[in-house]
Amino acid sequence: RGLAHAAMDVSDGLLLDLRRLLEASGCGAQLLLDAVPLSAAVAREHEHGGDWQRTLGGGEDYELIFTAPESAWPAIARLAAGLALPVSDIGVVTAQPGLRLTDRGAPVPMPAAAGFDHFAGAGA
Repeated sequence: RGLAHAAMDVSDGLLLDLRRLLEASGCGAQLLLDAVPLSAAVAREHEHGGDWQRTLGGGEDYELIFTAPESAWPAIARLAAGLALPVSDIGVVTAQPGLRLTDRGAPVPMPAAAGFDHFAGAGA
């Protein structure tokens, strides 16, 4: 509180919920896929040609995503350490609308389905 500009839960898939956050904020972002924390099982899957669509579009993660100015990162890191709460910097918010994905600096195509849309009843 007082550090983040925008925040929401990630329960419908990281891509879909990040898009929603960006659209509501009138911003864009570059998502650094190599910075997204993955479980050991998902990391192993990606080592063997894993599917970003499944990883980034899967829901029920119940994590939080938030945006904050770069200048707030030291305070966020101190707060997270004091709470023993892992926090990861996974991208950069941009003035240019749209979401761009990169993995180790290389562009990655946007997956066809971004997550679960409750109103459509299928992947969005």
